[in-house]
Amino acid sequence: MDSSIAVAAVDLGASSGRVVLGRVGPDRLELTEAHRFPNGPVPVRGTLHWDVLGLYRGVLEGLRAAGPVASIGIDTWAVDYGLLDESGTLLGNPVCYRDARTDGVLERVLDRVAGPELYQATGLQLLPINTLIQLVAEQDGPHLGRARHLLPIPDLLSYWLTGVLGVERTNASTTQLLDVHTGQWAHQLMRRFDIDPALFGPLRDPGDAAGEVTDRVGEQTGLAAGTPVTAVGSHDTASAVVGVPADGADFGYISCGTWSLVGVELPEPVLSEPSRLANFTNERGVDNTIRYLRNVMGLWLVQESLRTWRLAGRPVDLAEVTRAAAEVPGLRSVIDPDDAVFLPPGDMPARIAEVCRRTGQPVPEQPAEVVRCVLDSLALAYQRALRDAQRLSGRKISVVHLVGGGARNELLCQLTADACGLPVLAGPVEATAIGNVLVQARAAGVLRGGLDQLRELVRRTHALPRYEPTGDPDAWRRAAERLVSDSDVAAS
Repeated sequence: MDSSIAVAAVDLGASSGRVVLGRVGPDRLELTEAHRFPNGPVPVRGTLHWDVLGLYRGVLEGLRAAGPVASIGIDTWAVDYGLLDESGTLLGNPVCYRDARTDGVLERVLDRVAGPELYQATGLQLLPINTLIQLVAEQDGPHLGRARHLLPIPDLLSYWLTGVLGVERTNASTTQLLDVHTGQWAHQLMRRFDIDPALFGPLRDPGDAAGEVTDRVGEQTGLAAGTPVTAVGSHDTASAVVGVPADGADFGYISCGTWSLVGVELPEPVLSEPSRLANFTNERGVDNTIRYLRNVMGLWLVQESLRTWRLAGRPVDLAEVTRAAAEVPGLRSVIDPDDAVFLPPGDMPARIAEVCRRTGQPVPEQPAEVVRCVLDSLALAYQRALRDAQRLSGRKISVVHLVGGGARNELLCQLTADACGLPVLAGPVEATAIGNVLVQARAAGVLRGGLDQLRELVRRTHALPRYEPTGDPDAWRRAAERLVSDSDVAAS
């Protein structure tokens, strides 16, 4: 007798969104993409916005394509949000975290609350994209004074499906407005920044009911009115870490897409001063875990390079250029992918060339040379983040799980194994959607147990390519030392 159920995972990333149909049971975990649609920031009068209404239309179309389901779960990127007025009406399209409105705002924030105090309160690394920084910038705009509710992107979509207001905790933990000790909204901290605590609705955890599809949404999607929406790890990395097929606790993870999130899973946050200085973050995960990680810029540098070449009339195929990059001598030129110069959209190959020129390295000119520079640099950034995670947390890493879109990139997987000196298990590519559907299935009673049991099902149902270290450790050590030296030159 088949005890599996069908659920829909709405999974939105910075470059595309999709609705995935998952069929899950004690011995079954199958995913089918029902609908995919594009995403990307839209510049309007000097501001980068998300077309959130277009995304919502894509969600509705995807739910119709998925057909009848027992539940719906939503995950998206973090830090961005929508503001609603007292009637629940959206006050303008959400602003993209890459927008320049936060330039210089971090310094204003630290003038009010010192970095060590802010870290002790929230456990988050200081990034200009954080919701707190965006809200301080928003105080200069027209909408915040009229707002009565703030909803992170996944909770905004959930609200439109159900009419129920709420904020899922894993995403709330990325705002820099959640108390790292209690897991509740940090009202006192909000007031110090003149942010109204009433904006922030009730918190819910992965597995909680988030509401039911309204009659109107049922008509638009063909779903039965009353179909439940289930809170999942609504920060896509929280869902991706659920989908990491780890066996035991001694693992590091790299959730690799537009961004790379690199770290370990812990039972408690690490709030030491060395942790703060290393810019590590403590985000909430599913089942009250802590995602102790560092943000690394990720494949954004490759994606933006491909876009630049396409606009210049020389489209480059990613698979072909990656194969060509494997033939380029390694570690000729390396950059810090987290340099602020690489954050905004623009001519990425030119920026990479300029950094290499300024630091006295060979300048990558051909697309394969640019891609090899980026992938070598990402592997070095992963090495640095994982070694710091071990040192700061005391958690041993014996294997690295690389999940997400980057798991398709064989060259990146091998370079990561070489740089880290550890085996890398690649995949699943669909770790985020897998984590989403697993939490839904457990909430429905089809699956039982904790994260170990959920991950065991992933291991049983997915083949995982393994990459062993083969490179020269001394070459990677010298490259890491050169990168530190070059960063000093670039900063001077």
